[in-house]
Amino acid sequence: MRHKSGEKMKDILSFVNAFYAEQGQSPTVREIAEQIGLSPSNVLAYLQEMNEKGMLSYQGGRRGIRTPSMRHRGVVRIPLVGDIACGTPLLAEENIECYLTISSLLLCLEPCFALRAKGNSMINIGIEDGDIVIVRKQQTAEEGQVVVALVNGEETTLKRFYLDVPNHRVRLHPENDQMEDLYYEDVVIQGVVLKVIKDVR
Repeated sequence: MRHKSGEKMKDILSFVNAFYAEQGQSPTVREIAEQIGLSPSNVLAYLQEMNEKGMLSYQGGRRGIRTPSMRHRGVVRIPLVGDIACGTPLLAEENIECYLTISSLLLCLEPCFALRAKGNSMINIGIEDGDIVIVRKQQTAEEGQVVVALVNGEETTLKRFYLDVPNHRVRLHPENDQMEDLYYEDVVIQGVVLKVIKDVR
């Protein structure tokens, strides 16, 4: 590509910043290509020239693009924990897979963590297998909120929270028409869901 379009560069920069503000991470080359209407190889050529011009920083890697707007916005690092079961403390060091860098524009300043959703119990509200769920760490919840809860001291689950007052239980509601509500007496709230980052693999 001998002559690179200045408009395409602006389009790429705009998309990268918008994607980062929404997802808390930079897009992949393939995601840029699909959005802008270029081949991945052409996007790479654009990124290399934009890096040389100082329009952004690109040193390779799947999500290795950084722009001035990203640097000016505050970011927070959130621990990503995997599947939690058997009563293991949710934020035990051995359960932290990595840390996600998320735009502070998307979150409050309260402590948060991230979980990778498994299964299809919450598909009615758009939480699908593989999605990343950003959770505010807290021990209480209001009825109707989507929570991460430890049930019977054994299993961590993601469900909508309700009280079953007459029976002194908690009702955990799966957002899937094929599943029934679950009732427990021993429920410990570990956090409330703030945001979902879609799995783009």
